Amino acid sequence: MGRCLAFAILLSLCTSSDAQYRPTAENLQQRQAFQENRFGLFIHWGLSSVLSDGEWVMEQKGIPFRDYQRLGRVFNPVDYDPAAWVSMARQAGMRYIVFITRHHDGFSNWDTKLSDWKVTNTPYGKDVLKMLAEECQRQGIRLGLYYSTLDWSREDYPHLTGRTGKKAGRTGKGDYNSYLAFMKGQLTELLTGYGPIQCIWLDGHWDQTEPEGAADRRSRIDWKYDELYGLIHRLQPACLIGNNHHLDPIPGEDFQMFEQDLPGQNRSGLSFQQASSLPLESCITMNGSWGFNIRDTRYKSTAQIVRTLVGAAGRNSNLLLNVGPMPNGEVQPEFRDTLRKVGDWVRQYGYTIYGTRGGPMVPEEGAVTTQDERNVYLHVLHPPANGRVFVPGSYDRKSVTTQHGSVSVIFTDPQGITLDVSRLDMSGQDAIVVLRKS
Repeated sequence: MGRCLAFAILLSLCTSSDAQYRPTAENLQQRQAFQENRFGLFIHWGLSSVLSDGEWVMEQKGIPFRDYQRLGRVFNPVDYDPAAWVSMARQAGMRYIVFITRHHDGFSNWDTKLSDWKVTNTPYGKDVLKMLAEECQRQGIRLGLYYSTLDWSREDYPHLTGRTGKKAGRTGKGDYNSYLAFMKGQLTELLTGYGPIQCIWLDGHWDQTEPEGAADRRSRIDWKYDELYGLIHRLQPACLIGNNHHLDPIPGEDFQMFEQDLPGQNRSGLSFQQASSLPLESCITMNGSWGFNIRDTRYKSTAQIVRTLVGAAGRNSNLLLNVGPMPNGEVQPEFRDTLRKVGDWVRQYGYTIYGTRGGPMVPEEGAVTTQDERNVYLHVLHPPANGRVFVPGSYDRKSVTTQHGSVSVIFTDPQGITLDVSRLDMSGQDAIVVLRKS
């Protein structure tokens, strides 16, 4: 491990600062495209899937790295088919993919020159990221890359001040300058060897803070994000940067994410931050796990996922829906079947999601709105007890339409329109009312 760091150290000396970051025209265009795409696929997969107990298995089972490393000799995903993965995403109505290049166990899912702890040193031997990137380009799907800033395997990561990785068996004191140079070198590989990258999705900052919800969540180390972000923006100016730190955005970031929550919600206990003016993204699992977990059968239904997609869009957020493929590289049929049904809904009603922004109504548990230049789309998920919904804005009351039963206008005033939605057909996942702006 840690070979060729001289290249990365040299790179760190010539990397421009991001302290005075001003997004380029390409970056702003990418932000707009990102928001208009609205629906993406998150893929948590790598060496950890061998143990079939989630991507945190090394930490949660207290496995020393010297023992965990042995998994590299058995990782051989013979059924890995990136064309099938990308086709599955496209058929579900997803327009981008975010792939795990390196998770907290430090294992690299590409042929990195900066570490021997990588997929090309397993029995499989192939660069799975290169294969996926080429397939995304063939099928017209944008590709984003998840990259962990936390590492349970490396001695130079500042593990003494971290919250996790205490049972990995490390004896050194850490050296962040060395670790930062390593990360810069790897990010340079990712951003120069795999084509256009929509976003870099960072994760791990919280390892150096008090738990979410604490009054003081300042980091115990200086991550030098101005250097990291500056490098990313210099290598690919259009590439968006997001950081899953569970805090308000840091200067230099291009979008804000929420983990296991929609903006404004905090059911997971991770989302105390407020939604910003940046593009938003909600990452959500299809069961209770990110990485493959053979015992987790808490599968979300098609209706739950559609309503989550609608709820995200109504809060002006994308939905990044996660799958954790099996060790052999195949996505389990429970996920594939549900995604196919979600795709059926999207093909029929995607016009109320794609290219829209959050609508004029403050999102409610049972109803949200999206909008484009001409229309507001009222999505009724659970009709209120009195059967009435108020939508702010000015509308042509004669143009109110729905394919889901009948709806009637009770009254309009300068503030908005009140609808009787009690007779909508709620047998599906979502009942949509179209209101033409006047």
